[in-house]
Amino acid sequence: MTEIKVPDLEQKALALLKADADKIYKLIDVQMENLTMPQCPLYEEVLDTQMFGLSREVEYAVRLGLIAEEIGREIMGSLERKLATLHELFNQK
Repeated sequence: MTEIKVPDLEQKALALLKADADKIYKLIDVQMENLTMPQCPLYEEVLDTQMFGLSREVEYAVRLGLIAEEIGREIMGSLERKLATLHELFNQK
């Protein structure tokens, strides 16, 4: 039987969290470009739901010891900064 190494799990958890953050960014980008304006309740609902889900994933990974709390905060902070920039660009149009 193959032994599972914790660093492999840590790297996989980090990669999955970053991929999920990227999916949220792309989802919001597409929605802003094609569907609705940022003031729309649907936009806010999608954003809130997706961000809450990601925050729960990050918290779970931290609690399992797969990522450090600082890394989790950086994942969330980075996505929030990217979304704020996207929002600003949309409002400049």
